[in-house]
Formats: sequence, structure tokens, C-alpha cells
Amino acid sequence: MTRVLASVFGPREVESRADIKQDRAIVKCEYAMANFSTGERRRRGKADRRSTELSKVIRNTLEQTICVELLPRSQIDICVQVLQADGGTRCACINAAALALADAGIPMKDMVSGCAVGYLQSTPLLDLNYTEDSGGGPDISVALHPNLDRLVLLQMDGKLPPDVFEECVALAVDGCKAVASVMRTELLRHVKRQAVAQQLTS
Repeated sequence: MTRVLASVFGPREVESRADIKQDRAIVKCEYAMANFSTGERRRRGKADRRSTELSKVIRNTLEQTICVELLPRSQIDICVQVLQADGGTRCACINAAALALADAGIPMKDMVSGCAVGYLQSTPLLDLNYTEDSGGGPDISVALHPNLDRLVLLQMDGKLPPDVFEECVALAVDGCKAVASVMRTELLRHVKRQAVAQQLTS
């Protein structure tokens, strides 16, 4: 199982005046893996190439989701840290960040959910674990706005024939919709628990 911790800070004042956008908020994202997140006990710096690449992928996905035009001249920081990696960290981080944004009250165009599909032994597999992900087959990461039915991320590692590619993307979209349903249910439960807690303390 992959476990991710996501935090959202903002909207707040932009750190650098040179980065200020008069018509929208800027979004910054930092992705990191804890040293103990995999069986390999090695140092993982914040600036390694994979972390930098995934930070950009997650930021681009979330920038398309946040109503940045409603928060001009501000900055939103999103930090995601993988505590336990068992495949699918990119999509798990997008899902965790989306929940954190909703909990922080950041306005969004739609919920965003991510899911990955791999193709091993001529079979599409949804939500690969570490062993399957290490099998060397092609894999596709997808993120979806489920209510708008709009893809905001489509990234493939490897090559697939067009018909197989379409089959895998369709499976990933179905996975995104299923994940979004679970996320929506858990958000509703969270809001209800917060409302009860506020009544008890008021």
C-alpha cells in the first residue's frame, strides 16, 4: 500500500515580488520520498531529477484544478511526501493533494483524481503495485476531472499499439471515477465529523 502525506499552505502573500501574477494565484509544489518509504535505505534529496519531474507533473495537474483566477496576487504551496511506496506514487500524490486542497477550502473547478494502468503479459492492469510496476511494461498515468469529464494528465512511459493504448486509458478513466467517488464520500464524512466537533466545543 502506498501512503502519502499532503499539506497545503495558503493562499498567502507571494514570497518573491517577481513571481506575483496580477490576475491569478501561483501554485508551487514539492514532492519528496521519505528515506524509509521503500525497502532501499538510501538518501533521497529534494532536488533529485525524479522528484523535480514529479513536482512539476503534480503542480501542472493541480494548477488546472484550482480556481487560480479567484485568488490573484497570492501563492499556494502544496507539499506531498511519500511515507510508504508500493507503486503509483504519482497518482497517489495527486489524490492526497486534492483532498488536502478541499480540506483547506481552496476553490477548485472540480475534484481531481488520478489512477495508473500498466500493461503486463498482454493484460491491462489497474493501479499497479511495486512488483507489477517493476515488471518493465508500459504504464500510463491519468488524472481526471470526473464531473467535467476532462483529462488533466495523460502520461505514458513506454510504447503501446493505438488500440491497446485506448483500452488502457479507458480503464484508467474508470479507475479515476471510482477513486473520485471514494474521495467524495470520505470528504463528506470528514466535513460531518468537523461539524459535530464544532458543535461540541461551541
